[in-house]
Amino acid sequence: MRWKPWSVLFFSVIAYHVTMAQTPSPESVVQANLDAYNRRDWPLFMSFFPDSIALYTFPQANPQLAGKQAVGARYKQLFDASPNLHSEILSRMIIGNRVIDHERITGRMGSPDPVYLVMIYDVEGDRITRMTAVRP
Repeated sequence: MRWKPWSVLFFSVIAYHVTMAQTPSPESVVQANLDAYNRRDWPLFMSFFPDSIALYTFPQANPQLAGKQAVGARYKQLFDASPNLHSEILSRMIIGNRVIDHERITGRMGSPDPVYLVMIYDVEGDRITRMTAVRP
C-alpha cells in the first residue's frame, strides 16, 4: 500500500494532538498542585513532586530542602499546623516550563497575617522538579 501525502500529514497531526493531550501544561500541573495545597490534601499535593524535588530560597545557591522526604515532612508539618491555610494567586506568568506566581498566603501556622511571596515552579512533564521562593 502506498501512502498519499495527505494521509501522512493527517496521521502526523493526529499523533501530535494525542501526544499534546497526554502531556499536561506546566500551568495545569502547578494549578493542580496549588488546588491540593489549598485543600491541605498532603498525599495529592506530594504526588506532583519527583524524589529529587528541591526547594530554594532566592538568592541562595543551595537548596533549603532537597528530596521528597524532606519537602514532604515540611509540608506535612505546615498542613497539620495550619487548618485555614490558603494561597491566592495575585498574578501568574508562564515562561516555557516555568510558572511564576505572586501569592498571598493566609492562615499559615495559624497566623492572621498574610504572607506575600513569589514562587517559581520548574515543571518537567507532570512533575514540579524545583521550587524557588522569593520573599520580600
